[in-house]
Amino acid sequence: MKNVTIYTDGACSGNPGPGGWGAILMYGEHKKELSGYEKETTNNRMELTAAIVALMALTVPCAVDLYSDSAYLVNAFNQRWIPSWIKNGWKKADKKPVENADLWKMLVELTGVHNVTFHKVKGHASNEYNNRCDELATGEIKKNRR
Repeated sequence: MKNVTIYTDGACSGNPGPGGWGAILMYGEHKKELSGYEKETTNNRMELTAAIVALMALTVPCAVDLYSDSAYLVNAFNQRWIPSWIKNGWKKADKKPVENADLWKMLVELTGVHNVTFHKVKGHASNEYNNRCDELATGEIKKNRR
């Protein structure tokens, strides 16, 4: 199984508002940058979208270390929120529907294909790959504002 490192980030100008996402995939000497834009979205949706698109870009099942500054994304997997949501019919402990369930379901499917370990990184700090993902995400917003 190939070992791949992925960094992701999402950004929003207003929440909701125009949003962008960025991802960097690294395998051996290879590095690929991906980014995208949505006209009306939320920061959390952009964080999840970055992870989804990055994982979808993998052509074979991989062992993935995914780094994100989104506690929302990382904690849902590392603190095992998702199994509870599934068991409760995609409802949270307060019986309210899980927000962004459409995206979470895609992530559940993708983490079934790939062996993904989620890592929380400090946002807007000295991590060059996280900073580059932020540049990609915010760059998409600026590029599409014209």
